[in-house]
Amino acid sequence: MGDVPSTASELDTNVPQTARIWNYWLGGKDNFEVDRQVGDQIRAAFPDIEKNARASRAFLVRSVSFAAGEVGIRQFLDVGTGLPTADNTHEVAQRITPDARIVYVDNDPLVLVHARALLTSSPEGVTQYVDADGRDSAKVLAEARKTLDFDQPIALIMSGILGHITDDDQALTMVREYVDALTPGSYFIALDGSHSIEHGEAEKIWNEQANPPYVLRGHAAFGQFFEGLELVEPGVTSAPLWRPTETDPQRLDVVCGVARKP
Repeated sequence: MGDVPSTASELDTNVPQTARIWNYWLGGKDNFEVDRQVGDQIRAAFPDIEKNARASRAFLVRSVSFAAGEVGIRQFLDVGTGLPTADNTHEVAQRITPDARIVYVDNDPLVLVHARALLTSSPEGVTQYVDADGRDSAKVLAEARKTLDFDQPIALIMSGILGHITDDDQALTMVREYVDALTPGSYFIALDGSHSIEHGEAEKIWNEQANPPYVLRGHAAFGQFFEGLELVEPGVTSAPLWRPTETDPQRLDVVCGVARKP
């Protein structure tokens, strides 16, 4: 486990960061002026971005609820945690199954400042935090094995991080390294922004000013991350359309999928 800093002294407040910009769009307070400036520019170019952010969080809640409730998963590896907000993975899972074990992975300094907030758990379960870059699968998996039993099914979550792996081959390799470590009966849950004409200017602003860079992929390209797995209906789709709780969900440019390892 990495050391969790007690202050934000290590933070670079001059460069906009992914976790803080998303925190701003979700109405959080863990962001700086530089994050809000870029967030406002992107929102001006793509007004639905806040809807996308909320839809992403709602999908996480539904997919974790599915994994913990419908298929009985008791272990979760959440790679690219982001800043804590309402309904974090451990909160959703442990409401359904109090003995769930969750490992979070991130290396953003502000996320690490808040790691103690994430390191809470039901008395029956466990929540741990790994300070690592998700691309370093060997380190992440070694640390995760200290908490999770890889001989039992695990739900692997990658929400909003694959877009930061801008090379398609590298992103596919990373996903396969994690999935290969899972036992059959495990699940892969993934979500990212998807490509559209309207997104073009917002993507340009992000990659010129924010850190790290981000690439948008269409549904077909995103679907490649699930090759060799059994997609859960309705397959790769817009996040609001994945097992929606609303009667008339709006299609947004957020692509997601849930799949089982056979």
